[in-house]
Amino acid sequence: MAIRTVAIITATIMTKGGRAGVNRPLLRSPPRKRGAIKAIANSGDKRPLDTRPGGNERMDTAALYRLMAWLSPAYPIGAFSYSTGIEWAVEAGDITNAETLRTWLAVMLGEGGGFADGVFFAHAHRAAAADDSGALRAVAELAAAFVPSKERFLETTAQGRAFLEATRTAWPCPAIACLDNAWDGPVALPVAAGVACAGHGIALAGALHAFLHALVANWISAGLRLIPLGQTDGQRVLAALEPAVGAAAAHALATPLEEVGTCAFRADLAGMRHETQYTRLFRS
Repeated sequence: MAIRTVAIITATIMTKGGRAGVNRPLLRSPPRKRGAIKAIANSGDKRPLDTRPGGNERMDTAALYRLMAWLSPAYPIGAFSYSTGIEWAVEAGDITNAETLRTWLAVMLGEGGGFADGVFFAHAHRAAAADDSGALRAVAELAAAFVPSKERFLETTAQGRAFLEATRTAWPCPAIACLDNAWDGPVALPVAAGVACAGHGIALAGALHAFLHALVANWISAGLRLIPLGQTDGQRVLAALEPAVGAAAAHALATPLEEVGTCAFRADLAGMRHETQYTRLFRS
């Protein structure tokens, strides 16, 4: 699948102790075929999915319960064992305190892997909701190929596989079977989570926002252990990143799959350098 590379980069490459930014236009998604999963297995909520672009904007208690379960640190996907290159950034001196952690994570979220994961989550959700196996295969294949390093590939696909296994057992739905039939390769975490949310009728906008919040919270948890910082500092960083999470979610919702791209070069390099880091606590 040919990917059109974003051609204009107005960012300053993240340098030591700094951050990068890029001015992206707010892209409008092309019209897509929309539909609904025909049945929702083992769910007390029998309402059909809302096929509007935003999905069911009112999040009921059942949807909230499932999101809290799936995105909790207790969900058995091993998220705590990955730092997404943060461990190397701490050793290299790029991240030394709460403010440099916030700056680094803002770039990862707005211009790096966090933004890309948001795009994949959104498109996987839409494809599953439309019961479109071709679109689902396209996003699953691209998400698995889009990682910049070996460890990052391990991180997203190992968590994706674990997410599907746990959800298939405890929270089965036809959308997961649709993914299994559409794509037999490694599944990235945002694709697995997006498909599960669609299969259980959870609105895209709210689900994506929750997914990105969980992603950032896990990054912060790694930073707290590595710098180290106290729990209150971690909450300050999480609170400060609230606007960035909202902006990344809105941008991801509006980005066509062929326009996905990242511009967080030092963060990507950190993930690569971690592979040969002498002393490590994390797997990435």
